[in-house]
Amino acid sequence: MSEYTCVTVRSRPGEGPEAFGKRLTEFWSGVLRTRKADYDRVYAETTRFEPAGDRVTRQYLIEADVAGIIAAEFSLAGIDHDPIDPDDLYSKYEATPPDWFQIPH
Repeated sequence: MSEYTCVTVRSRPGEGPEAFGKRLTEFWSGVLRTRKADYDRVYAETTRFEPAGDRVTRQYLIEADVAGIIAAEFSLAGIDHDPIDPDDLYSKYEATPPDWFQIPH
């Protein structure tokens, strides 16, 4: 069974959920076109943005061995993310509705 890490991405200061959601959609569309095999290893995302001061966040459950690759893609796209702890691992069973949406591949 695969192990997953949770990656939290952050909007720009003052950027609301709608604008950030649009940037994330563009980001994931690009990853799907250029790194499909890595995209297929993104298991789930949270169903809601969460407030974090003057930003909003969203979380993704990503197979641990590609989390660094996806994090580098986030950085290249100008999407801030929290540091990834390689020792903080999850099973896919921890990403359950209604808080998580399993990404169909």
